[in-house]
Amino acid sequence: MTHALLETEEQRDLRAAVAALGKRYGREYFTGVVAEGRHTDELWAEAASLGYLGVNLPEEYGGGGGGMSELSIVLEELGAAGCPLLMMVVSPAICGTVIARFGTEEQKRAWLPGLADGTRTMAFGITEPDAGSNSHRITTTARRDGDDWLLTGRKVFISGVDIADATLIVGRTEDARTGKLKPCLFIVPRDARGFTRSPIEMELAAPEKQFELMLDDVRLPADALVGGGEGEDAGLLQLFAGLNPERIMTAAFAIGMGRYAVDRALDYARTRQVWKEPIGAHQAIAHPLAQAHIELELARLMMAKAAALYDAGDDMGAGEAANMAKYAAGEACVRAVDQSVHTLGGNGLTREYGLASLITAARVARIAPVSREMVLNFVSHQALGLPKSY
Repeated sequence: MTHALLETEEQRDLRAAVAALGKRYGREYFTGVVAEGRHTDELWAEAASLGYLGVNLPEEYGGGGGGMSELSIVLEELGAAGCPLLMMVVSPAICGTVIARFGTEEQKRAWLPGLADGTRTMAFGITEPDAGSNSHRITTTARRDGDDWLLTGRKVFISGVDIADATLIVGRTEDARTGKLKPCLFIVPRDARGFTRSPIEMELAAPEKQFELMLDDVRLPADALVGGGEGEDAGLLQLFAGLNPERIMTAAFAIGMGRYAVDRALDYARTRQVWKEPIGAHQAIAHPLAQAHIELELARLMMAKAAALYDAGDDMGAGEAANMAKYAAGEACVRAVDQSVHTLGGNGLTREYGLASLITAARVARIAPVSREMVLNFVSHQALGLPKSY
């Protein structure tokens, strides 16, 4: 796989260096961590020390000064090595981006250096039990109490809350002028009073756990609101500034996983011999794997476009491309994993070969952070100009 046409020399060097790091850890390390109920602390710390986790954050706050183009490379290559870091999607990509773009100077100094060097992590809380993909139905509300805020509501499927120092919560406040509710983002410390979590049992083999959150009149100081006083009017802008990186990084997660699965299937197809030739010589095996490779490459190109648009400051263009990249990568990943398992036959379902667990994991990119159907809705009315159905 060559990237010389679309990537700078620095980006190619970054890709090679991260691939080497991923190879040193690999799938065996990842599955061992899951089996032991631990987190990928060693890989996270080393990736941070090498500057990979904060590669998208501003240099003046300890980051690498790059963008989503570089951060997506890091996650893709770790995924291709079999050891993706899901918290990269929420901590440096979503939360780091939102704070870097909209946070007060105090918020930037307090959070960005730690997010960049991996010593601090932040989760992201938007999904609610009754809202699903409809963010307009979010019921988590914030009301003023003197100089403080009181935050009340519920969130579900929030990743990594147990290890995050804080969670960036999407709530709604009342507009003093119109009386309508508008989104606002709050930094909620893990130990805040009234902020509780309960794990959600998942059929998903991953170090990062999922949680339901309860916020029962969580009292927050005024400076917990991202952007300070300006955050009351910029909440929607802040939210979308975080959602585009989320979709780009979900695409990177899916592409890396798909590449890992196809590589394992190719190793098997080159050596497994049932008749006279290795099974990879048969078109029934070779062609579906070639198709999976093509679809992953096409998805990677759209991801690169989305990242480039976002890094150039084109939020509208990046929104369409990021949704398309997430859709394409999710579909390509599911098909790549399915074909890879099928290539191995019975061995594809064994723990020894390590592909079966990807069947469930691959579905994540189709479902989260937004379903493929909602992406199609977005494209149909934003790109094609068709009327909304909802």
